[in-house]
Amino acid sequence: MLSMASAQTSSAAQPQPRLGLRERKKIQTRQAIRRAAYRLFERQGYDATPVDQIAEAADVSPSTVFRYFPTKEDLVLTDEYDRVMEAAIRARPPHESPLEAVRHGVMDSLRHTIENDITELMQRTRLMRAVPALRGRTAEGTAESSRMLRVVLAERTGRHADDLELRVAAVAILAAIQEAMMTWVDRGQGEDLMAIIGRGLDVLARGLTL
Repeated sequence: MLSMASAQTSSAAQPQPRLGLRERKKIQTRQAIRRAAYRLFERQGYDATPVDQIAEAADVSPSTVFRYFPTKEDLVLTDEYDRVMEAAIRARPPHESPLEAVRHGVMDSLRHTIENDITELMQRTRLMRAVPALRGRTAEGTAESSRMLRVVLAERTGRHADDLELRVAAVAILAAIQEAMMTWVDRGQGEDLMAIIGRGLDVLARGLTL
């Protein structure tokens, strides 16, 4: 079986290619729409906020909102976290064991998110806990994240991405992260999120013994 080391994380700063103007504008528009949506969700609730109102607050047309976010749920569930996590895992040194690299990558990407988008992360996780429609769609995003994680693990292990052990490992890692985040929400989001996720991953590190 793959093993996960419980160790202190270290940031792996990697130079990023500069995006073109067109791509930067797309990112800015996407962020403006999402931030407008979160402001309205926070003030008047998810169900009471129509897409037309979000478009007006973001100073774009409703069709532009739907071009970036095909459904209202996607405003909350669509994010860049997977890409950040994937890059962080790939940046880990080759001598690390597969799940040690995943652990470090997860914690490094989480640190990046906390430093840059903690308010949005808090709002997003509260919505995911509170809104039934979002909970129902979460499984779709988890499936995409699982596929990404299996590919990264396959590269480090030489196994096929559809290998059963890789599938189980990927799902277990994501479940540990998800449950840790929901625990953070349930406790009022006042605790150290990185510490809670670290404890969740420790459960896997010691082989699910209690």
